[in-house]
Amino acid sequence: MKKLIRITTVPLSLDKLLGAQLTFMNQHFEVTAVAADAEELKRVALKYGVKHHHVEMTRAITPLQDLQAVYQLYRYLRKVRPEMVHSHTPKAGLVGMMAAYFAGVPVRMHTVAGLPLLEARGIKRQVLNLVEKITYAFATKVYPNSFAMRDIIIKEGFCAPGKLKVLGNGSSNGIDTDYFSPSAVAPETTVALRAAHGISENDFVFIFVGRLVGDKGINELVEAFGKIKVKDEDEGFCSAKQVASPPAADRNDKMEGGFGIAGSRPFENLRDRRKIKLLLVGPLEEDLDALHPETLEAIETHPDIISVGYQDDVRPYFAISDCLAFPSYREGFPNVVMQAGAMDLPALVSNINGCNEIIIEGENGLIIPVKNVAALQQAMEKMVSDTVGYYTMKENARAMIESRYRQEVVWQALLEEYRRVTE
Repeated sequence: MKKLIRITTVPLSLDKLLGAQLTFMNQHFEVTAVAADAEELKRVALKYGVKHHHVEMTRAITPLQDLQAVYQLYRYLRKVRPEMVHSHTPKAGLVGMMAAYFAGVPVRMHTVAGLPLLEARGIKRQVLNLVEKITYAFATKVYPNSFAMRDIIIKEGFCAPGKLKVLGNGSSNGIDTDYFSPSAVAPETTVALRAAHGISENDFVFIFVGRLVGDKGINELVEAFGKIKVKDEDEGFCSAKQVASPPAADRNDKMEGGFGIAGSRPFENLRDRRKIKLLLVGPLEEDLDALHPETLEAIETHPDIISVGYQDDVRPYFAISDCLAFPSYREGFPNVVMQAGAMDLPALVSNINGCNEIIIEGENGLIIPVKNVAALQQAMEKMVSDTVGYYTMKENARAMIESRYRQEVVWQALLEEYRRVTE
């Protein structure tokens, strides 16, 4: 059986970006997972039933440590002689492609799932540009996981267009629509989770899933959330703590009858008012791209912002939410947007590659400019107020993911590529 090395900088990326794809490919190739953090890597490899090899790598710019990692991986590759090395994430790409080239590995594949350099400036940007060019130069083929990402790479001049290929409709791993399904979460689970976090069944919950860092748009999201006002045709504007929901029994009549003033949500009376809440699911990272102090303070003190940290299973949190808010500055092909869609949630996303391919404006979500607090605030208000628009997008969300990004389709496209390049 031919040998395939899959390499990411940290094991979390193997687990969350690839997951069961490792098990699937291991049926066709002898797969070995490579990453930093030996103990965590062992856990992930056992979880998916593949071999593993530890190479310590950093996510920061550390030239001496990077060269040491290249040498360590080179020695390992010379020993095992794989037919393919496939890298993901920037640092693993640099280390993996260089080591594989010098070790004489014939097929060297690198997937681009995001470009952190797009937010860098000055000397740092120049260094990161150089790293990207070096990585692509040592690779035999480069796989942007979205068509917009491919265009960015060509525009930046990182490599010749002929070296690039987007598989299928994009995405590195697709989405398991059986796992990410509303029916996969028991009703009693959602009841208990709402109770644990003080969320009423009638509350409108915006959810963010991911690392709590600056370039995910968290500063803008928290600021926009704090400014939300939704128009009540009888009472004027009300704050996020006062927003109402039309009674379920009257919802169809209201949707047929229009929205009154400026498309506002029709309120029956003040007792129907409900809160808008913001649910943050993900680790707070303070070493790279930390949040602003005022953002951190708001997360800690705002009564309607709930931060639950990293969660191994995010499905219950999607199940108690109404809309994904994902105002990231840069992405490759964001899994979380596909996950939310598969869980029946429309999404607010920034107008960046990947996000603007998964979301079609007005059909399964809304697209806003990057780093624009006012536009984000208005989009959040629209999601809460525009009942017809919201339910239309919600009804479309899962079907649009199933038709384009089911995991089986993405895996099969990659398997066919592996077979093609190793013939």
